[in-house]
Amino acid sequence: MQQGGEQPFFQMSGVSKSYGGAVALDHAELAVRKGRIHAILGENGAGKSTLLKVMSGVVQPDEGVMHLDGREVSFASPAEANAAGIVCVYQELSLIPDLSVADNIFASNPPRRFGMIDRRAQRRQAEEALARAGAADINPLAKVRDLPLSRQQMVELAKGLAHEPRILILDEATSALTAADVARVIEVLKRLREEGLALLFISHRMHEVKALADECTVYRNGRHVMSFEAGTRTDNEVIEMMIGRKYQHVFPDKPAEKAERPPVLACHDLAWSDTLQGISFSLQPGEILGLGGLDGQGQRELLLALFGVLRGCAGKIEIDGKAESIGSPVAARAKGIGMALIPEDRKTEGLMLPMSVRENLSFAALDRMSSAGVIDRNRQQSFVDRMIELLAIKSHGVDAPVGSLSGGNQQKVVIAKWLIREPRILLLSDPTRGIDVGTKQELYQLLRRLADEGAAILFYSTDYDELIGCCDRVLVLYEGRIKKELVGPAITEQNLIASALDLPVGQVGQVAQDSPSKGVAP
Repeated sequence: MQQGGEQPFFQMSGVSKSYGGAVALDHAELAVRKGRIHAILGENGAGKSTLLKVMSGVVQPDEGVMHLDGREVSFASPAEANAAGIVCVYQELSLIPDLSVADNIFASNPPRRFGMIDRRAQRRQAEEALARAGAADINPLAKVRDLPLSRQQMVELAKGLAHEPRILILDEATSALTAADVARVIEVLKRLREEGLALLFISHRMHEVKALADECTVYRNGRHVMSFEAGTRTDNEVIEMMIGRKYQHVFPDKPAEKAERPPVLACHDLAWSDTLQGISFSLQPGEILGLGGLDGQGQRELLLALFGVLRGCAGKIEIDGKAESIGSPVAARAKGIGMALIPEDRKTEGLMLPMSVRENLSFAALDRMSSAGVIDRNRQQSFVDRMIELLAIKSHGVDAPVGSLSGGNQQKVVIAKWLIREPRILLLSDPTRGIDVGTKQELYQLLRRLADEGAAILFYSTDYDELIGCCDRVLVLYEGRIKKELVGPAITEQNLIASALDLPVGQVGQVAQDSPSKGVAP
């Protein structure tokens, strides 16, 4: 294995890149060695993604040089970078949903025999790539569209490994994974390190960085701040490097216990297919109610059912004590209900990337900006300006494509477009996935402020710290049922994990209650 003091296998010096007047990289530096996992840290907009795109041939730098294995290189396309052994696995999937897993893994270079695709060889090689990625349980003949998002991300990793990389880059590639898949990927990356690969790893999950990284490099505003051996800086020191200011406590204080109020939303025996089974709970105004449990236990489907996306749901939903039939998102967002859903995947479910910031902010509330079917431009601009100020959205102007924004600012746009409607009930599906600590802190403050103003918030997160820090109560789902309700001081990591595994929890502070219970609709 190569050691930290040896000659870098890849080196970047003085690399700059601007888009119009916006500087994405400013004389960036990077040194990567074989047999090492190198973490790239920084807020959204710090230049990390641009740096990786330069490395992998997606964009060309304005100035600067790169050296690979001792020789100067430049890549005009991702294909050239792949040929040189630099492969990037992105958070955003590059898979074709209607093709099989095997077809996706070898989409650019399938094995051939007599000029035709050798299906038998492709299947065998796909099985090998999946096994190498820690996903041997995925059927290579399955359609990608039939796999949950976390399994699709594992296919993306297998696709990258099939290129036999010398440098493997993972850009938030674990953000959509279940806890079990993350554990597998960590073991895979450790094995690849032992095999001598150079690995670049981007993650906003500091526990993953601590579990994997040998070396870290921090970027801020497109500039290299510092490189250091993993474990030589505290979490607070690293975060302060990233945000350029003293790091404050992430989560806002929870309010003192409030008197119970009539629920704005109540579910009674909500069921759908085999995924949701007898879900009953209530949600009060001013409350942040968390949804916990292992990924894939029905949390996302519950949010979709409440928002009228799923067909064939059984059970009863009450709004303000009155039974409502919510048959579509249009019905869910109607004035009498006032519901909004912040989806899990902002790029495919929340935004239209080629369209402008202004247009994306307006889509969910065009009726509030229009008179007789014609958009009132002054009213629209007033709404847009207010949301940009409220959420501190950073862009190159309201007419810039929303796809040009950093991930954190894209997520702010998704939230802002629904806030224009002033929803009474806010449903959030893992809203901080893949965004930086600074933006996360802003969103936590926003959620608490909305709750204090009377909004009722149902918040699903795969991050235990968020459930602990943000939520007044947490409902833990297991196999489509609410298995446990954790209240106040009982919301601990130990109790969340035990409940997620359907194990008994300790009695900490207030009781950890079996469902149904106080606050759960009978």
